[in-house]
Amino acid sequence: MFDMLPNFSLSATQLDNLYSYRLQRLRSAMAVSDVDLCVLNNPISLRYAIDCNEYPLFQSHLPTIYLLVPIEGLLRLYSASGRDYPFVEQYARAHFNNVFDGGFELEQAAKNMVANIQDFMATYGLSKHKVALERFTPYVAETFKQVGTQIVDAEIIVEQAKLVKSAEELLCMQRSVAVGQHGIKQMHEALRPGLTENQLWSILHQVNIAHDGNWIEGHMLASGPRTNPWLQEATGKIIEAGELVAFDTDMIGPMGYIADISRTWLCGDGKPNAQQKQAYQHAYEEIHENMQLIKSGISFKELSEQTFRRTPKYRDHRYVCVYHGVGLSDEYPKIYYQEDWPRDGYDGVLEENMVLCVESFSGAPGEKEGVKLENQVRVTATGFELMSDYPFETDLLA
Repeated sequence: MFDMLPNFSLSATQLDNLYSYRLQRLRSAMAVSDVDLCVLNNPISLRYAIDCNEYPLFQSHLPTIYLLVPIEGLLRLYSASGRDYPFVEQYARAHFNNVFDGGFELEQAAKNMVANIQDFMATYGLSKHKVALERFTPYVAETFKQVGTQIVDAEIIVEQAKLVKSAEELLCMQRSVAVGQHGIKQMHEALRPGLTENQLWSILHQVNIAHDGNWIEGHMLASGPRTNPWLQEATGKIIEAGELVAFDTDMIGPMGYIADISRTWLCGDGKPNAQQKQAYQHAYEEIHENMQLIKSGISFKELSEQTFRRTPKYRDHRYVCVYHGVGLSDEYPKIYYQEDWPRDGYDGVLEENMVLCVESFSGAPGEKEGVKLENQVRVTATGFELMSDYPFETDLLA
């Protein structure tokens, strides 16, 4: 059994600051979009708005709970079990709008839901001309249109709100990183030939749950030839001596904040071969050079243009992005390599107290293995502050 980290909790004042800041950010983004009401059901959005954390993975595919967030005034929450969420003054039974809860006649359920929301808006003097909506059955959006209400995508509003973190959010994120790195340490110490990928990966889950964490987004651990190309999830494969083992935590930890860290290790006591060392050196140089580009005020396009010049043989198996935002999960923005910019790139500007992950996968087509590395950093006025600092493998550096 692993040692536990010291207890962590925010004070009552810090919790009030955390909840107030997030709701204020959400309402400010609503004002910019000229929206009087957000209707939210994404479990990440519910956590952000009111710290609701009921069955989040279930909620992600069977959205039973939904929340009305007006531009000002009281909030109403539907079908939650809890009755003590911040800023929520009304609790109600939902008009179910998924097949599991409501059967196949979702069109009528949507009409009932929309009529109820319109009553709420009329009671509290909210304009009915525009509503921000998350991903409900299409019948809900269609019903709003039929009654003359314009629908906008609430995801845009929520992502704009989440962009800049408060001091309390950063404390929560640092706690998740600490728990994640504690789990990484237990994995590192347990790694030995004969262990399966799933057995090794399960250690991080246990550490996360033991420290009041939430879930892990995938099973992103692979060994040996399964490390190249990347994005092959853990299996029952036995890890052998001399193989590389690479992982990406994607861990939703305490208070719902993510720890998104990648490292690659050599299994066993042997020496790495030339191919392993070359790939590791390339990934190590990439994330360290790209971290140095980060600062408030730089554009996404500038970052993409100025990034580390990758060795040609590693380009085809490049990772899906150079940088991406994080908070309660992976968040806006996603900053692409130049090869992908014409198709997928979009511009924007880094701001102080955004949090980014800096990524590299270095694995060449035709070669046996690849290396995955990633650090999590806070954007400062003049550069960056490292949030993840688990040691790299000096024996793997060329």
